[in-house]
Amino acid sequence: MKALVQNFTSQLKEAKNIADKAVISESKNIQNILISGLGGSGIGGTIISELIADSCTVPIIINKDYFLPAFVNENTLVIISSYSGNTEETLSAMQIAISKKAQVVCVTSGGKVLELAKQHQFDFIEIPGGKPPRACIGFGLIEMIQVLVAKGFADKKLFSDLEKSITLLDNENETIKSEAKKIADRLLNKFPILYSLGSCEGTVVRFRQQINENSKMLCGHHTFPEMNHNELVGWTTKNESIVVVTFHTSFDYARTKKRYEVCRPIFEKYSSGVIDIIAKGESKLEQFLYLINIGDWISCYIADLRGIDPVEVNVIDHLKKELSKF
Repeated sequence: MKALVQNFTSQLKEAKNIADKAVISESKNIQNILISGLGGSGIGGTIISELIADSCTVPIIINKDYFLPAFVNENTLVIISSYSGNTEETLSAMQIAISKKAQVVCVTSGGKVLELAKQHQFDFIEIPGGKPPRACIGFGLIEMIQVLVAKGFADKKLFSDLEKSITLLDNENETIKSEAKKIADRLLNKFPILYSLGSCEGTVVRFRQQINENSKMLCGHHTFPEMNHNELVGWTTKNESIVVVTFHTSFDYARTKKRYEVCRPIFEKYSSGVIDIIAKGESKLEQFLYLINIGDWISCYIADLRGIDPVEVNVIDHLKKELSKF
């Protein structure tokens, strides 16, 4: 897994090359966008929705279930994201999208999704397969950006931001790993509670997922300002097993940052410590990819400290085996 994380920028470069060659048709009166995918295949959609929230002219919905909302119709762009191409929830959603005559575009490495895309003559971008889906976020993320740029819902400037992101991550590689090791030491045998300050919740969700799968640990996450209206009230008892980790970007809203300044002493009082991770870079994409990369490294280093294999997901394999009986 560490080799895959180390090669993250190589993956981003390869993803850009694939995007450059992709053939995506023009949009046809699209009134809303739905991105359907789960786990490592779906998190890219969450991140993209935040990347373009202040510029996209139609609503974007992220779907992580077997079903689709009733509004989906022939004026909906449905992006199907399944790394394996065989995710059963995503396949179910895809079949519904087909029945509703939605405008479907697929991002996948193969499987049934690719078969259906070819059968129905949908646009698709085929990505390299054979790796853990969570280790291929670069492929899913960049290809979905390409779809949205081609359809006119995202600015092609994102690709120049991508080039800057690759340079940033390459230049900061050793610094990122050094910081990640220190943070992993502090999270060992703890229960991490992760917070974003509103602008980058998708990267925090990604970090939680990586701690779950790579580090084989439970953790919690929430976002400002929403947590101020519920979870904050739960901070009433000292618990040394808890460590708070917060993600910050330069795009965090001033009032939200002030909220965090007020809350931080509360977290310090009732936990064993607070770790602030500050994104580097200028654009949202640079900062989001920076946070994704350092989070991935932290999860791998925790796995090292725990002496476990970050790649295996035996419990998920067991779940799929049991589901196959029904």
